[in-house]
Order: sequence, then C-alpha cells, then structure tokens
Amino acid sequence: MTTFAPDSIALNRKLPLWYQVSQSLRASILGRAPDAPLRLPTEDALAAHYGVSVLTMRQALKELEEEGLISRHRRRGTFIEPHARRGAPVRLLGSVDAIVAQQSGMRTALLEHGPVPVPADLSGYFPDLPEVAGFRRLRSDEATGEPTNHARNYVRPDAAARIDPADLERWPMTKVLRDAVGVRIGRITDTVEARLADPETARLLRVPLLSPILHYTGVTYDADGQVLDVALIHYRGDRFSFTVTLDAH
Repeated sequence: MTTFAPDSIALNRKLPLWYQVSQSLRASILGRAPDAPLRLPTEDALAAHYGVSVLTMRQALKELEEEGLISRHRRRGTFIEPHARRGAPVRLLGSVDAIVAQQSGMRTALLEHGPVPVPADLSGYFPDLPEVAGFRRLRSDEATGEPTNHARNYVRPDAAARIDPADLERWPMTKVLRDAVGVRIGRITDTVEARLADPETARLLRVPLLSPILHYTGVTYDADGQVLDVALIHYRGDRFSFTVTLDAH
C-alpha cells in the first residue's frame, strides 16, 4: 500500500524535537493533496525521515493522535483521519513559567472545592477514574474588583489531596501543582475558542447573557504523560485578547 510522504524540515536543537516533528507532520497532513494516501510510514521510517529517535517520533505521533488528525491501529498501522483538513487548532510552544505569569496578578476567590464525578466530556482525560477533585474560582481585577474570569479545575485526586486550598487564592493552579505540591509537569496543551456566555458565566462575570467570551481549555500532563489537571476558564471578551508573537530569527 502506498504511504503518505511528509515534508522534510531542518530541526532546531534549542526546541523539543518531538514538538518540531509533530508540527511539521501536522502541516504536511493539513496541506496534503485531496488524493494523497492516508496511510503513514512506519514509526521507524518516519524517525529516519526526520532524523530523530523512535521514542521522539512516538511522542510526536501521540500529539497528533490526541488532536484527532491521525488514528493508530495495532498491526495495521497509522492512518490520517479522512476529515483531517484545515481548521484543526493551532498549537504554540511556550514555557510553564509563561503560563504562570499570564495567570497571576489577579485577586482570586475560591468558590468551592471537593470531589466531583468526572464530566462526561472530560472522561477521555481521566479514563481510569470515576471522580476527580473539582475547584471553582473567580478572579477579579485587583484595582477595580471587576470580575475577569471564572475557572473550573478538575484535578487527579492523588495530586489534589496535597493541595492547600488557601494556596489557590494566592497562586494559579499550575504554580500550586509544580511548586507547592511538587509535581513534575511535562507539558501543558492550551486551546482558546470563542463562545457565548451561558447564564452562570454571565452572572459571575457581570456581562449580558450571550455576550462573547473566550473559552480556554488547559490540559496539564505530568512527566510521564498522565493528565494531572484540566482547566476550563471563561474570560470576559471585552477584557482579554489572544496575542501571538513569533521570532523569525
């Protein structure tokens, strides 16, 4: 069977190799011709193509699989999903410290916390758990007291058991998990999309019903690739924008 031929890239040793490979392969998949084969080469062939280890290649493929661009079948191989066309979310590389900085600098009220059933739409992140620890917070502008965002976090119980709730009124969840709990964070995947405010969000953020808001989903993985925390945050659309700066050098 003919296999898909991805583009080649020159890798930058200052950035994670799996990330560069996943983004290159992602671009090849989304920009493929309509009649291009759907079957990908083997892991060994792809690793040789990009000049990386098989372990690095597996991590890159796992990223694309989680994004829904490919599916992997034991003994059959790896295939591009037929519907995988342009419109999939763009993923950008940053640091944990950058995310912590973006989440800091606001007054935070912890509204509630305790065990909750895993939400149906998040079950794929916690396939081995019937319930997780839920935390709900409201952040406000330090100067004006005006609400700016409403956050829900769903955290693995073993990590949540070591969280001091008072810390969540001082620090972002990412910082609490890393610095207070002592978890080794491997990566964080962020997705930002536009939505309309539902009744609860409108009330908490003091905006009209169906006002535009920014909906952020942040999935935090530990060093072993296990999901630690899923954050769902609603930002006021009139207070936040999404800016990306790319260094061309």
